[in-house]
Amino acid sequence: MATEPATEPGAVADVGVGSADDPGIVAGQFRFFDAHVVRTHRLGPTLTRITFGGGQLAGFASGGRDQSFSLFLPRPGQPAPLLPDRTGDGWYRRWRLVPPEQQAVLRSYTVRAQRAEPAELDVDFALHGTGPDDPAGAAGPASRWAAQASPGDRVVLLGPAVADNRSVGFRPPPGTDWVLLAADETALPALGGILDWLPAGTKAKAWIEVPHAQDVQDLASAAEVEITWLVRGAEGPSGDGALADAVRAAELPPGVPYAWIAGESGAVKALRRHLVRERGFDRGNIEFSGYWRRGTSEEQLRAEA
Repeated sequence: MATEPATEPGAVADVGVGSADDPGIVAGQFRFFDAHVVRTHRLGPTLTRITFGGGQLAGFASGGRDQSFSLFLPRPGQPAPLLPDRTGDGWYRRWRLVPPEQQAVLRSYTVRAQRAEPAELDVDFALHGTGPDDPAGAAGPASRWAAQASPGDRVVLLGPAVADNRSVGFRPPPGTDWVLLAADETALPALGGILDWLPAGTKAKAWIEVPHAQDVQDLASAAEVEITWLVRGAEGPSGDGALADAVRAAELPPGVPYAWIAGESGAVKALRRHLVRERGFDRGNIEFSGYWRRGTSEEQLRAEA
């Protein structure tokens, strides 16, 4: 959720990240970073913020906005994530060959905030299935890890070595008059990072769906932003039309829009259809991402991909 002041691309060499010829560089723009938990902070019933630190994070060149990265977590009983040789672009194949019971857990998250001194990243985790009333086995391995994380726990990040990287999706084109944002709790950290990044004078309307009223956050921005919070209550996961229904009932500003939509795949698709078919949005001016799909694990989604 996966969350970001940007590092200038030219600063990469100053922190020893190296060039694209460096064997530690993956796909031309990314590299592995060893890190550890510095502290944790519960944000509400659903979200907890974990701060990662470590000297290598000085080279983590976040592009801000919805900057995503891959997080590797240890299996229970392991002191650190088990990863094979990380050099070059063959790392993924080598990781897949590790026996499943030993293989590091791999998840995608968003940087919520980054600081240089000391080098730290804040990452917000949704703790689905970890409550005292949830049935055994309801939580996935990443939620279980996050609920129990403590200072010193070791992780590995695969993140940007250059700030202008492919893992930043929010890119309003020139001529955009206003911005529409829509997210559920899994994409809330990314939306918060976008609000941090939006410059003064930008007009934006945001819809955010969360499970509990206590999950509502104070989100600051230099932009002119109107935020609508949608609280699901006890009825469970979002229906495909919750966000779309809220936007459908809204009066939208005139001018050329740019939309960013993220969260559960079905809800994202429903809202995108509404914006294109009923509101006349240009498809090229909609950035959309299914962060998760109801009833499907991230392992299953990766296998399908």
